[in-house]
Amino acid sequence: MAVAVYPGSFDPITNGHLDVIGRASGVFDRIVVAVLENPRKQPLLSAGDRVAVIREALAATGISPERVTVDSFDGLTVTFCQRIGAGFIVRGLRAISDFETEMQLAHNNRRLAPGVDTVFFMTAVEHGYVSSSLIKEIASFGGDVSEMIPVAPSDRLRRALGGR
Repeated sequence: MAVAVYPGSFDPITNGHLDVIGRASGVFDRIVVAVLENPRKQPLLSAGDRVAVIREALAATGISPERVTVDSFDGLTVTFCQRIGAGFIVRGLRAISDFETEMQLAHNNRRLAPGVDTVFFMTAVEHGYVSSSLIKEIASFGGDVSEMIPVAPSDRLRRALGGR
């Protein structure tokens, strides 16, 4: 069984993330969306909220919860992969600028865990400009982000930003 981990902060999850999850679920037998609990970052949403939001968003898309699960982790992604028996890391690429950083991570992960390989999925063109950071910035100034994120996180995002 080919198991892949799709790691990220997902603060919040975007339609681009969902696009990558949907396409990766057609390639791998099982995908684990892995929410990083990074103590060096101050996320807008707690890890528990991010996990719940992702589960809601996946349910709304009709993606099978038996094939795509959501968990949280801290530490190295490859350690998490080894712990759950995943042989692949899924990463999404929006633009050429993402590739250099992602390539460095992939090479480092391969050195740390030779049995874990990284697979890249290009985000669909309509989501290529979207990032969680950009969404938070737009929302913090009262901008409409409804076309960039699924409905589930939009409610929590609005509450986290103080109802703006």
